[in-house]
Amino acid sequence: MLIDTHAHVNFNAYKNDADEVIRRSLAGGVSMINVGSQHKTSKRAVEIAQRYPEGVYAAVGLHPIHLNSGTFKAKIDKEEIEFQTREEDFNYEEYKSLALSDSRRVVAIGETGLDYWYKPKTKIKLEQFKQKQKEVFLKQLDLAQELGLPLILHCRAAHNDLIEILKSKISNLKSGGVIHCFTGNWQEAEEYLKMGFYIGFNGIIFKLDLDDIIAKTPLEKILVETDSPYLTPSAIEGRNEPIYVKYVVEKIAKIKKIDYKKITEITTQNAKKLFNI
Repeated sequence: MLIDTHAHVNFNAYKNDADEVIRRSLAGGVSMINVGSQHKTSKRAVEIAQRYPEGVYAAVGLHPIHLNSGTFKAKIDKEEIEFQTREEDFNYEEYKSLALSDSRRVVAIGETGLDYWYKPKTKIKLEQFKQKQKEVFLKQLDLAQELGLPLILHCRAAHNDLIEILKSKISNLKSGGVIHCFTGNWQEAEEYLKMGFYIGFNGIIFKLDLDDIIAKTPLEKILVETDSPYLTPSAIEGRNEPIYVKYVVEKIAKIKKIDYKKITEITTQNAKKLFNI
């Protein structure tokens, strides 16, 4: 059994066939964690997990691009949610309640983190934008600490700030977490590894040259994921699905010169350990 540790079958891209996609993945030996990006998709992830006796889990969190920062309005992604929703103010108690609504199926807080890729153009608004992201991220770190749940961390063009924050809070983050869809450099990966975090690899490894980082990252600290419906492996056309995590494992096995079965075994053990499943 493989575990896709970061899927979004709770997104609009699967509104007509989510259960079919999930059944296909489970039949193919792939379990999954569906990850929320805002309250609506987090709630949907929990509801989907509750339809299955096993093999489907949820994470709840507010993605930094959905924050109500007052400085920048993100474009709608129709793959994620069909209609433009208001930018969210993070409500600690609402997310706590959602996480506690099913303690067996909600296995992480996330995805949360920092994202400076799309940003305001003026210096003043940029600083306000970054500060707001940091404030909300810290609240979600507190939530993970209170509930004893691991973190699913998103980071794009913001590794220095994310590392600085995590270093300041690491003594409180007993349940650890994963740096999802890692695209940083080896020095940044080393910093995360020193703090005990796992590194998540997905179909981005078919688009960017991350071979050296994959080779250097200990297998015991690697998680595999799809980020479906995004980042479809190059061997597949169209929408990504959790079952395609197998292609990520194949490439990691090739880079590390380790048997596919061994990669499957260890990454699955890693996921079970981190997410307590």
